This record gives sequence, C-alpha cells and structure tokens, in this order.
Amino acid sequence: MSDIIKILPTEVLNKIAAGEVVQRPASVVKELMENSIDAKSTKIKLIVRDSGKTLIQVVDNGEGMSKNDMKMSFMKHATSKITKIEDVFSITSMGFRGEALASISSISNIEKISKKKNADKTNIISLEGDKVTLEKTVFSEQGTSIKVRNLFYNVPARRNFLKSDFVELRHIIDSFNRIALSYPDIEFNLIHNDEELFYLKKSNLRKRISSIFGRKIDENLIPLNEKTSLVKITGFTLKPQFSKKSKNNQFLFVNNRYIKSQFLNHSINNAYEGLLREGFYPGYFIFLEIDPNKIDVNVHPNKTEIKFEDEQNLYSIINSSIKHSLGVYQITPVLDFDKESSMDIPYDSHKNRLKEPSIEVDSSFNPFLEEKNNENWEELQSKIENDIFDKKNIDINQEIDFPKIFQVFNKYIITTTGSSVIILNQSLAHQRILYEQFLKLSVDDGVKSQKLVFPIEIELTKKQEIILSEIKDVVDSMGFKFSVKNKIVNINAVPPIISDKPIEEIFEDLLNKNDSYNIKESFSLSDLIAKKLSKLLSVKTGKTLKLKEQQAIINQLFSCKEPKLSPLNKQIFVTLDKKDLDKNFFNG
Repeated sequence: MSDIIKILPTEVLNKIAAGEVVQRPASVVKELMENSIDAKSTKIKLIVRDSGKTLIQVVDNGEGMSKNDMKMSFMKHATSKITKIEDVFSITSMGFRGEALASISSISNIEKISKKKNADKTNIISLEGDKVTLEKTVFSEQGTSIKVRNLFYNVPARRNFLKSDFVELRHIIDSFNRIALSYPDIEFNLIHNDEELFYLKKSNLRKRISSIFGRKIDENLIPLNEKTSLVKITGFTLKPQFSKKSKNNQFLFVNNRYIKSQFLNHSINNAYEGLLREGFYPGYFIFLEIDPNKIDVNVHPNKTEIKFEDEQNLYSIINSSIKHSLGVYQITPVLDFDKESSMDIPYDSHKNRLKEPSIEVDSSFNPFLEEKNNENWEELQSKIENDIFDKKNIDINQEIDFPKIFQVFNKYIITTTGSSVIILNQSLAHQRILYEQFLKLSVDDGVKSQKLVFPIEIELTKKQEIILSEIKDVVDSMGFKFSVKNKIVNINAVPPIISDKPIEEIFEDLLNKNDSYNIKESFSLSDLIAKKLSKLLSVKTGKTLKLKEQQAIINQLFSCKEPKLSPLNKQIFVTLDKKDLDKNFFNG
C-alpha cells in the first residue's frame, strides 16, 4: 500500500498561511501601516483604489531599508523585531512575527521602494506571487513606499468572498482610525479613488478624536488618568447621554495596540451601571500601559487578542478608575429620559408667590341622574345588577362581549378565536407589521413623507457619510428627505410611521450598524433596510401595552401578507386548539 501523507508545496503553504493574516484589504492596511510606525515614521499616507481591491499603497518617511533587507523582508518569518525566544514575551513593536509581507506577497503583486537616511540611491523591488520580477535603483526621498496591487488575484475563491466596495472601504476606515487614534503624534492621510477622506495633523489625543468623530464628541469626553504598579490608564470615556445602541465608539488599546477583550469590556460597562438606558452602550477611548513582560500578544496572527498575567486586578482597577472619573465629573443617573417639559417650573417663579387654584365643587352633582332623567341612583344600580347577575337571565353558552385579549409577561399577547387560543410575540409581530409598511413605502408613488416643523441636524463621521451614500436612494424612497453638506445632514421630512419617534436616534442607528448592508443576505437593499428599521422601531419585550395597542397589533398582523414569520424568519405566534388544551385536563 502506498503512503498517503505528503508535505504540501511551499506555494500552497504560503497561500494557506496568508488566510490567517490577510482576510480582506483592511488586513493589508493594518499590517503595512504598523510597519511604517515601527520604522519611526512621522508622516504616513494611505492611498487606496477600489476599496483596496485594485491598489493599497502606504508611503512613509521612516528609516527606510537597504536592498538586502528589502529582499529578506518578504521571506517567511524574517523580522528585525526579535532575535530570540525571550523577546516574544517582551514585545514593544507593532509587528514581530515576520509573516505579514510574506503572506501579502503570496496573494498579490507588490512593489516596494525604500531609501535609508544618507543613502545615495533608492532601491526598488517588485514581486508577483512570491517571485521577484524586478530590481533596480532610482533617486527619491528618505522613507518607504509599498504598493499592493490585485489582492487575491491568484486566489479567486477568496476574492469572491470580498464584500461590496462600500463595505470593504468601511473596514479600511476602521483600521485606519484605530491606528490614527493610537498615534496622535503622527500625521496621517487617507486618499480613496483620488479623494482625500482624512487629513489628520499631528495633535493630542483629544483633538485626534474630534478630527475623526466630529466636534460634537469633544464636549462629551471625560478624561481618565490613573497610575498603579500594574497599569497606567489614560484616555477618555464618554458621558452617558452620548451612549449609542452600537459599539462603534469603543476603543481599547494596550501599549498603543488596539485590542478586543470581552472581559475588560465588561469591566467598563459595569462601571456605567445605572447610568445608561437599556440597550445602549458606553463609548470610550482607553489606553493601558502595561509592562510587556506581563502580557502575551502572541495569541493570534492579527494580534488583537492579548493574555494578561493579572487579569482580575486589571478588571478592578479599570472599573474603579472609570467610576472615579464619572464621580469627579458628577455624572448621575438620569431617570426621566422622556421628561415632559411642560411640567418644569419657570425660572422666574421665585418672583411670584404661588397661589392655590380655586376650585368650586357642587356636592349635589350626579351625572347618572342627569343622563337617566334624574332616575334614582339606587334604582339604577339595582337595575344594572339585575341585568347582569340575575341567574334567571344567564345563559352559560351565551358569549358576553368582554375583551378577549391579554398581555402576559409584558412580552406575549393572548387572544382567542372560536375554538383556539393564539399566543403571539408582541415584538416579532410589530416587526412584521413595520417591515411590510416600509416595503410598501419604498414602492408607493403617493405621499409618504411628513415634513418636520424643525429640521434635524446631525454631524456625520466619514464612515457614516460612506454608509449614507450607500443607502441614500433607498431611505429616500421610504420617506426620509434630507440634504448633506460639509459632513452635516439636515433631515427635513420622515416617513409618517416614525413621526412620533426619536428621529435623530433612529437615523444614527441606521448609520452606526456594526454589520454591513450586504445585499447577499437579503432580497435587495430595500428589503434589508426595511428589516433593520422594523427591528429598531418595533415594540420591545418588557413594554406594557394598552388594550387598544394590543388590539391594533393583532388586527394589523393578520392583515399582513405573511403573518406567521418575522422579517428575520422567526415564528411570531403559536395556536393551541381545544384538543391541545383538553389533553392537559384528564378529568375534564
């Protein structure tokens, strides 16, 4: 019998390994920009074309490389950051594994230009799928420029998994923002398809945050500054009133490296306990400075996961530090989120002495006597009791017209038909109703907008601008009327369905989704946005509904084209017929 185990060719190995490091264009952006930071650059320019699918170029003014170092940098596990195993446990650089350039070069065409300080000439090296195709020298300024073209050109299956240009560009902006926040003392520039999206001058952290997320965020920043023997904590948290339904404003850095940690995120969320509305998340830009020997960043090739030597104490210190800052700035729970302004006492009320309102009471007034032509109340009461409770008039099979609708657990609505009981989920039912209403609006040519008395103004981040340009036509067809100028969107009209809702909050939620507007997940972009809006606006579990509201949900649900399933294909209601109920009563 012949052997079946074989060693894979180097070409296959490199492409498999590349999948761990390079998942999408944003992964290339992250790796190349981190290399520029390790090269002690003070200016870094990112140039992208077609959301990175055609071109990703990073230009810096760093230390540069020699011709031999340029060749070596594309070899597997070649790095200048570490030399022995002990170095892995005291990492101070952004990169150290020596995998990024080797992985990128195996699935793209690369051109690298670099010049060291005081060197006479600039070296150029080009590679196509790991193979060197060009070497020459020219004259240029100090620093390095690396171009990555035709990403995944030789791995078509991976290229087919890439999302739309809008989605991939948003991921690139996310990677760019994280690095730009990590190093506010470096000048950054992002250009996409010849359009400058960001020009961030060298500044402090506060100004860098405002440059990326808009001026409105500045007044909501709460400084953090704590130093212990285990960790130094700096940065900012956001005031509770600036919390969002998404986690887009959550940034955690360890030794200037962006990381993800559910454990530490829980510590931060816990510090805001009692200060946030249900379903809202705090925002923060927190930097932890820890001895490199007490952490392990070599957990995954993307280096966003870190193991901490003393995780429990770190949890407590972060939690206490945030609570302290919130206390110093006198952040207290806000209980009346929907306060009725008409109940406020005017500022000038202290000048006028409050008077007790005069009330006249007619003790002889009896509305029943007037309505029944002054019929004696005792006789009327007796008549009502006799009509309802006189056993002679009661038919046990007679249906009495009482409401047969009930809400239980503030989650389910129960109603009956002739021979069955229907139990429906109020939130899923309302989602189905709203979903079909929004779809109808998107194709209806009639009047479908309600003009606002006072237009709503929202300042957009660059990422929100991109999302809005992607979904503009669809939300316009659903009744949102707005204009955009200089990163400011003015909303002038909204669909009648949401005229009584917090419009600014709804609009921002549409632009702050962590998940992408990927048409592959739905029938169309209209269908996908209708699903998202229906979920945002639907009655939530835990809300007490009035009888009329319960009735309206039932009536509208069974007027829908598909009342059985929610927009996300979840069962809305269950039906129990008389036989199902009889099974539970053996002696019935």
